[in-house]
Amino acid sequence: MAEIGIVTAQVIPDRKLGQVHVYDGQGKGKSQAALGVVLRSIGLGIAEKRENRVLLLRFLKGQGREYSEDAAIEALRRGFPHLIDQVRTGRAEFFGAEQVIAFDKKEARRGWDIAKGAIASGFYSVLVLDELNPVLDLGLLPVAEVVSTLRQKAQDLEIIITGRGAPPEILEISNLHSEMRAHRRLETTTNGKQDSGIEIYTGAGKGKSTSALGRALQAIGQGISRDLSHRVLIMQWLKGGAGYTEDAAIQALRQIYPHLIDHHRCGRDAIVWRGKQQELDYVEAERGWEIAQAAIASGLYKTIILDELNPTVDLELLPEEPIVKALLRKPRDTEVIITGRCYKPPAYFELATVHSEMICHKHYAEQGVDLKRGVDF
Repeated sequence: MAEIGIVTAQVIPDRKLGQVHVYDGQGKGKSQAALGVVLRSIGLGIAEKRENRVLLLRFLKGQGREYSEDAAIEALRRGFPHLIDQVRTGRAEFFGAEQVIAFDKKEARRGWDIAKGAIASGFYSVLVLDELNPVLDLGLLPVAEVVSTLRQKAQDLEIIITGRGAPPEILEISNLHSEMRAHRRLETTTNGKQDSGIEIYTGAGKGKSTSALGRALQAIGQGISRDLSHRVLIMQWLKGGAGYTEDAAIQALRQIYPHLIDHHRCGRDAIVWRGKQQELDYVEAERGWEIAQAAIASGLYKTIILDELNPTVDLELLPEEPIVKALLRKPRDTEVIITGRCYKPPAYFELATVHSEMICHKHYAEQGVDLKRGVDF
C-alpha cells in the first residue's frame, strides 16, 4: 500500500518562480481553494512585513446575484483594503452555450483586458482568474490570446485559474492541474435527504486544506454580513512544529475579527509514515480529537475544520467509531469540513453530503520545482 505522510513546513525550500495553477472539475472546492491561497498569501506578507497584493478577477459572476465567496472577499477587504482588488464581470443569471449573447462577450473582454493589464503591471503577487475555464469553453474569449498572454507573465507572478472545462491549451501551459471530482454533492435537500452539513475534501491533488481555509473565510464573512458571530475552529493534525503559513493567515484574520477563530495544531514536527508511528503520534492525535469532539458537541462553532483528519485515521492514529458518533450527534447548524488524503475511506465518509476528491493530473513538485510558502503550505 502506498505511504501517507504530511510534509512538514520546515523541511521545504521556498521557490521564487510563480506558477500557473488550474483547478477544474465538477466537484466543489475550486473557488474556495483560490480563496485559501489568497488568505495564505496575504497572511504571510503581513507576517514578513511585505505587501503581497492580490487581484480577484471573477468571470461570469455579475452584480445582482450573491455568490458564496462574496461575503468572504468583503470580509478580507474590510481588513486589508490596500492588499486586495476585486473585479466581477458577466450577467447575474446562469446560461449555457446556446444562450451566449453579445453582452457576454463584451463582459468577458472587459475582464480579460483588466487581467492583461494586471499581468503586465507587475503590481500583484497573486492573480486569481475565477471561472476563466468556462469563459473559454463557451467561446467568449479566444483561447490562443489567453495562452499567449499567460506565457508572458512575470516570473514571480502566481496565477490561479478556476472553473469547469479547462481547455487543453490551458492545461498544457499549466504547472499544476488539480481536478475536483464530485463523489457526492447534495448541498440542498434532494429526494427527501437533508444536507448533513458535513463536507469532505480528499485525494492526492492540491486544494484540500486551501479549500478548507476558503470555507472558514466564507463562514466568517457570511456571519459578518448578517451581523452574526459565526465562530470557526480550525483543528489540524499531523502538523506539529512551526513554519506553516496557515498560522500567519489565521493570525491576520484574528487581528481583524478577534474572538471569531480558534486554532489548534497537534503532532510531531516530523512526517508520520505507516508502520513507523511513535507513541507520541497517538498521544497527539488523541489530544487533537478531544478538542475537536468537545467543539462539535458544544454548538459554539458555526464551522469546524478538521484538517488532515483523514490521513490520521488512515494511519490508525485514531479509531473511526468515535468520529462517526460525534458527527451523528453534532448540532444541525454546525458545519464540519474534513480534509486529507486516505487510501481506505473511513465510515464517516457516508455521512457527508459533499465529497470532492482532488485528482492530481500535474504538479510542479513532480518536475523538481520547490513548493512556495503562502501558496503551497
